[in-house]
Amino acid sequence: MRQVGDLDASIGYALKQTAAALRGAMDDALRPLDLSVPQYSSLEVLGQQPGISASELARRTFVTRQSMQGVLQALAARGLLTRPAAAPQGRALPTELTPDGQALLRRASRAVAGVEQRMLDGLSADDQRRLHADLVRCAEALRRP
Repeated sequence: MRQVGDLDASIGYALKQTAAALRGAMDDALRPLDLSVPQYSSLEVLGQQPGISASELARRTFVTRQSMQGVLQALAARGLLTRPAAAPQGRALPTELTPDGQALLRRASRAVAGVEQRMLDGLSADDQRRLHADLVRCAEALRRP
């Protein structure tokens, strides 16, 4: 059986280090806006897919459905999104950003884009495209049985 071996040469370990550094940098960039990373991610997805269900939003933002309820409640309490009291059809409550939510999303998205740009500064445009494609292929490989 193959072992991971030297962590300095492990791709998985490098990915984990990168993910942790990215999360920390995003936390720092979002703190002045009083947003957590899951809150920002939710605003970003809702900005691109208004009306998405909470269950789908949880999947798209990599949090549990239970955690998503807390995220949505916090954002709604700040007047950043709206949800009807009853589902118009079925059980899903469609969630949409308010004008304040859209304005905060624009600021947060710029802050996070700056973090991503900082992370990629040492890579050419071709390197960035290749890195993205390689990471997508890695994720797809892990999803296969």
